Amino acid sequence: MRRIAEFQFGRGAGEALFPETCTFQYSTSKRIRYISDGGRRLATVRAQDGRLTLSYDGAERIHAFSAPPMGRVILHPEAVPFVLAGKNAMAKHVIGADPDIRAEDEVFVVDEEDTLLATGMAVLSGSEMLEFKYGGAVKVRQGRDKR
Repeated sequence: MRRIAEFQFGRGAGEALFPETCTFQYSTSKRIRYISDGGRRLATVRAQDGRLTLSYDGAERIHAFSAPPMGRVILHPEAVPFVLAGKNAMAKHVIGADPDIRAEDEVFVVDEEDTLLATGMAVLSGSEMLEFKYGGAVKVRQGRDKR
């Protein structure tokens, strides 16, 4: 799991996300499905491609580990309350995005001060998020207020 985290989030992310105390839950096909630490889920392994989706707790760990702008989508202040409640981030509210983001990447939705608001999956690339003025930019999985 650490190697998958390093592939997705960069060198050193595996240890930052998954300490030695992590536990695993397996699917019916005997593959790792959920990774938890202290009873709190950190990540889920997507069955279709083996990549990790992060819970808010897992996103906090990677967000603290990584330097901006890595994986970040910066929102206009008027959209912050909606994303905190778990609503999707719309392209018209994106004021900054990591240019290396690709569609379907796991991303961190942040405010202008780099405070983590939510975690989710990018619907557009980083450059498209800045260009588009309508539609969704990030499918929010979990906002800070919906943990």
